[in-house]
Amino acid sequence: MLVRMTTNADEPRPRPRRRAPAGAAVLREDVTEAIRAAVFEELAAVGYARMSIEGIARRAGVGKTAVYRRWRSKLHLVLDLVSALAVQGLPAPDTGSLEGDLRLLYEVTSRALRHPVASQILPDLQAEAARNPDIAEALQKALREGQDSVARSVVTAAEERGELRPGADHAQALDLISGPLYWRSVVIRNPKLPKGYLDALARATAQALKSL
Repeated sequence: MLVRMTTNADEPRPRPRRRAPAGAAVLREDVTEAIRAAVFEELAAVGYARMSIEGIARRAGVGKTAVYRRWRSKLHLVLDLVSALAVQGLPAPDTGSLEGDLRLLYEVTSRALRHPVASQILPDLQAEAARNPDIAEALQKALREGQDSVARSVVTAAEERGELRPGADHAQALDLISGPLYWRSVVIRNPKLPKGYLDALARATAQALKSL
């Protein structure tokens, strides 16, 4: 043993393996995604008021600890997911015409709003927002920013093609583009659209935008 230690004294020693950092850096992404999916399902099934960490963990197939390692409470969990919607947004259409872009945008939006989960979650969160300013702020940001980038892309492309005059009021454009479907699907909760509704809405919105 002494000989071995003496002869190896000048040889470079292997670096010790670095331990993986504790906390969020070692959280499994597949578990995180399972929890996120479970939150949407739980919100759609029971609503925010009755939603619990226990129910979310049960749906995700994990323990409560796995949820609490990522979020302090159900409020922080929902705020995180709602805020993420603002980042994701909708894909910006590129059909080559204002009316075509609007028609495609309305098709994608109407499908999203008709989804059973979305049709249950949005009205529930809107009601909860009236009682919880944190949820109200996060929901407004998600809805506004999620639509704003797409509306700006549609309007900017139309301006560059000469279909709209430069310098149109983008805030009013967003209201014109996003308002009708949201009103029908979320406010009055009548997502079933009459035949030809999206075509007519795209034409009417295009004309309205040209008057800005």
